[in-house]
Amino acid sequence: MTIEQLVDSILENMGTKANVITATNCMTRLRINVKDDGAVNEEALKGIEGVMGIVHDRANFWEVVVGPGKCRKCADRCRDLGIPAAADATVGGDWKENKAAIKAGQKQSKIKEMLKTFGDIFVPLIPGVIAAGLCAGVNTLLGQLFPGTTNPVLVIVTNMLGMVNTAFMTYLTAWAGYRAAEKFGGTPILGGMLGMITTLANINTISAVVGLYNDAQPLDAILRAGRGGVLAAVIGVYFMCKIEKAIRKNMPDSLDIVFTPLLTLIITMIPYILIVMPITGLISTALVKLVGAVALSTNPVVRALSGYLGAALFLPMVAMGMHHGLVALYSVQLAEFGAVYLYPALAMAGAGQVGAAIAIWLKCKKCGNNRLKSVIAGALPAGILGVGEPLIYGVTLPMGKPFITAGLGAGFGGAFVNFMQVASTTWGPSGLLGCFVMTAGPNGAAMSVLYFVIGLVISYIMGFIFTNAMVKVEDVANA
Repeated sequence: MTIEQLVDSILENMGTKANVITATNCMTRLRINVKDDGAVNEEALKGIEGVMGIVHDRANFWEVVVGPGKCRKCADRCRDLGIPAAADATVGGDWKENKAAIKAGQKQSKIKEMLKTFGDIFVPLIPGVIAAGLCAGVNTLLGQLFPGTTNPVLVIVTNMLGMVNTAFMTYLTAWAGYRAAEKFGGTPILGGMLGMITTLANINTISAVVGLYNDAQPLDAILRAGRGGVLAAVIGVYFMCKIEKAIRKNMPDSLDIVFTPLLTLIITMIPYILIVMPITGLISTALVKLVGAVALSTNPVVRALSGYLGAALFLPMVAMGMHHGLVALYSVQLAEFGAVYLYPALAMAGAGQVGAAIAIWLKCKKCGNNRLKSVIAGALPAGILGVGEPLIYGVTLPMGKPFITAGLGAGFGGAFVNFMQVASTTWGPSGLLGCFVMTAGPNGAAMSVLYFVIGLVISYIMGFIFTNAMVKVEDVANA
């Protein structure tokens, strides 16, 4: 089936194009916002060739799992058909229907909606996160393999890799602010500017004037440049958008272009710098201490146990779309530690699924379930490379029991990498593609990568063992 045919089939079973408000892609899914859930034929969607699974966890929002790469092509096809992306519809288009759909989803779970919002903000940033992290990881490896090199080629390469990482990390709050403004219906460039203000040195001067700066220990200051990070940027932009809308509502059209953005920023900056940044800074500090207590514990048993639980429980978080809510935790760790802990353990969840899928594939051969065997064959390469959603929604979650056994097996790999204190330079890549970013931590880049690979193998094996023991051939035959 071509991309055009796939999208046409999806839209037809979404209640036709007329029922679709927006269509946006993430790493593996086509995210669709519809006017009427009742017009959607879920069973028919699941039966479309190329569709690996369906997620419908809030009113009027559907996620069709089609796999990495293909999801972006499907979204581009939707653009060609005149269907806007989510951000376009939020600030324009049929915003009343979009607002009603979001409100309906919020009634189901405020916490889940909040985590979903973080995900919507950060998903478009993932390509940059991955590119920056990979460059940092490779740079770390080169630095260890060729310490103090003066080779002109290596000097140029390492500096270019360093610039890519610095370009993203230095302005992460600006990117987050820009995306948050898109999400909350404000002016994106104003959100980006507020996010960038977060990191400017002028904050330290203001902090010293109001008595909140600590000259002896600047990192312990209640208010300092960068305090609160992306948490501050997202929350600050949320309030900024409300202020902008209130000002615009009362501003004459002839003065809007000049005075609305000016007043919005000036009015927002005062409570943002003096209230939002210090409070979110305290939250960030608490998160850092929490991570330090488990992932950096001097007690190896605590580290191993936290790694096991993190890896075992990560798949349910992915299935519910809540894993993107961890981005705030990752970014805080990266800002404070210069590395991301716990993420390497969570990355083992996908490896547990790989082992589970191999066990199911072998049972498919015994019982002759060629349909499921074909689905696994298509989803397994992506799973090995670190994209686990095709396996989740196409294989393990629909069957139920393998979803549990995959997590149980992955926990052993998570326990190992956390025990060995493996850390990453970013989040996003996992599986074999994650090797290039698992270069942080106390063990040195090369050993960290080796420990991560050993963790993957442990998860493959244990996921296979648990699934092979607990899933029967009859279960696979009826799947």
